[in-house]
Amino acid sequence: MKQRNFNDDFKKTVVDLYHSGSSVKDLSSEYGVSEVTIYKWIKHFTPIEGPQGKEITPKEIDAIQKENLRLKQELEILKKAMAIFARK
Repeated sequence: MKQRNFNDDFKKTVVDLYHSGSSVKDLSSEYGVSEVTIYKWIKHFTPIEGPQGKEITPKEIDAIQKENLRLKQELEILKKAMAIFARK
């Protein structure tokens, strides 16, 4: 079976329809997407309450965590470079 890729706008539309009262089963049959996939989209695109009342999605949290890891790695590299140059 061929794997289809859907853009984020389509996914968000399906999730919005779910939140407006459509069942996952109806959405699955209407758009030709498996129920499991729709449940994954709901998990990724349903916002949760963040600091200061700001809403954030789990997908955004994942992106923030990846960026945080990258920045920590860059900081470690810079610390090592500073130690090398300080010895000279």
